[in-house]
Amino acid sequence: MSLWPLLLLWALVPATTCGPSRSYPHHTVLDPEGGYRLRWGRQGSQLAFRLEVRTAGYVGFGFSPAGTMAAADIVVAGVDRGRPYLQDYFTNANKVLEKDTQQDYHLEYAMENSTHTIIEFTRELHTCDINDKSITDSTVRVIWAYHHEDVGEAGPKYHESNRGTRSLRLLNPEKAKVLSSALPYFDLVNQDVLIPNKGTTYWCQMFKIPVFQEKHHVIKVEPVIHRGHESLVHHILLYQCSSSFNDSVLDYGHECYHPNMPDAFLTCETVIFAWAIGGEGFSYPPHVGLSLGTPLDPHYVLLELHYDNPTHKKGLIDSSGLRFYHTTDIRKYDAGVIEAGLWVSLFHTIPPGMSEFRSEGHCTLECLEEALEAEKPSGIHVFAVLLHAHLAGRGIRLRHFRKGEEMKLLAYDDDFDFNFQEFQYLREEQTILPGDNLITECRYNTKDRVGMTWGGLSTRNEMCLSYLLYYPRINLTRCASIPDIMEQLQFIGVKEIYRPVTTWPFIIKSPKQYRNLSFMDAMNKFKWTKKEGLSFNKLVLGLPVNVRCSKTDNAEWSIQGMTALPPEIKRPYKAEPVVCGTSASSLLQGTVSLVLLTCALCLPAC
Repeated sequence: MSLWPLLLLWALVPATTCGPSRSYPHHTVLDPEGGYRLRWGRQGSQLAFRLEVRTAGYVGFGFSPAGTMAAADIVVAGVDRGRPYLQDYFTNANKVLEKDTQQDYHLEYAMENSTHTIIEFTRELHTCDINDKSITDSTVRVIWAYHHEDVGEAGPKYHESNRGTRSLRLLNPEKAKVLSSALPYFDLVNQDVLIPNKGTTYWCQMFKIPVFQEKHHVIKVEPVIHRGHESLVHHILLYQCSSSFNDSVLDYGHECYHPNMPDAFLTCETVIFAWAIGGEGFSYPPHVGLSLGTPLDPHYVLLELHYDNPTHKKGLIDSSGLRFYHTTDIRKYDAGVIEAGLWVSLFHTIPPGMSEFRSEGHCTLECLEEALEAEKPSGIHVFAVLLHAHLAGRGIRLRHFRKGEEMKLLAYDDDFDFNFQEFQYLREEQTILPGDNLITECRYNTKDRVGMTWGGLSTRNEMCLSYLLYYPRINLTRCASIPDIMEQLQFIGVKEIYRPVTTWPFIIKSPKQYRNLSFMDAMNKFKWTKKEGLSFNKLVLGLPVNVRCSKTDNAEWSIQGMTALPPEIKRPYKAEPVVCGTSASSLLQGTVSLVLLTCALCLPAC
């Protein structure tokens, strides 16, 4: 059905006052100047969106694989001389904008006044249109734009600098508001940090948790962003540190991952909270809280802030951080955190020039058997997961196995963005039993690298980790693995190393071409091709692994250090096929849209 007869029909609708028909549980400001606000929420198999934009022209919104205009799925909408319009577009790899023959975005409400345009629309999560992007639990790179003029006959005019991109997780479940406005809180925030005039800075500061005379539960954590720095503070991570320090470690902050970084920072390994730009505060489930005030609880923590300063502004002073709401009304369960995946080590190796390379970290059945049988034989219940890699990371999945059978994925992100990291709520709590095993599966791209990528703390190094928030808390902080390094070296032809090992990295004895080189230099000297990289990847995924099974303050379960074989599993993970939504071309959809859109001409002043 042609759009213009509908527009003519809508023009006959009296301009009475009416408003949007739904509420939106999630919201964020996309424009650093506050001129473009996005609200959204899930409605069954659909997502509903509301755009509030400071313009009297068109507004654009869409989804992009890389946050650019290339291969993007776009909707353009506005109100032109009292007539609402909305058009589904797409771009090809060359960023050429074309109308989509299958119109999958449906206008629900439109309004314009002297300063703002407001558009509400819906679309199916899975349209099965090759020009549309499916919306899943993975990170979504949203793109946005606007113009002061409406769309003309030649199409939308170029938006100039009125554009941007943001990574979001659109399907995070809604959580009930449980906070009293009178609830006490404490802040862990930086004090007047001078941000270097460079693009990226990671700043670390250690804090001591306030001393409580009795047990408290933290029930919500939210960001405290320095006014005007909403686009400068890119993400915040909070790590639990060793409790064996004194307050001298609190004297100063330092750039993270720097050669001169204080040694105390290296003891802070377990992430207990994460926030990223566009994310929201984290509320614990009503029956769970983060315990503070007892000997088992965190005493020292490390706050890591990522500052994004692309224009290299000078003289920026920041005092951002985190706010913790707490209560003495103790909930039923204490929350715990388990780090699962690949133990951070130089033995985690990724060859250069690979468009895809997979690593796996194993939380083995032996570790979970020993720890859970001793602490909680009935199992623990996972309610949120943070998936973590660095700059080469492209996708992460947390797989769950029981008695050799694969269970439902605990969490996944097939479009991982290092600059957007936050805990994912699980739609339903998942139980981990003694004898289960977990595999953190990471996918990397090193196409632009000429040397090996190693496991490590720097953002140019890599990690492959999952942080599981669960209850009730048990004495298990790390359940991880690392593959055997000698078989990796045998792949490149190493025959013998100098023993006993007295230097790190250790030195190779033979063959001649590697003699007296460190194993890192030998791996970099090897001439990696795509074929060699694929063969190496297959080898590494089948290697025996060294089990890491740790308690609080680096104590160990007896299983620590044993060698285990990885389970035989299907690789890569095969996702279930998606179910497409109702086609926009159906007559029924067109009729429903017409009924809903009769309200679109109600243009009250706002």
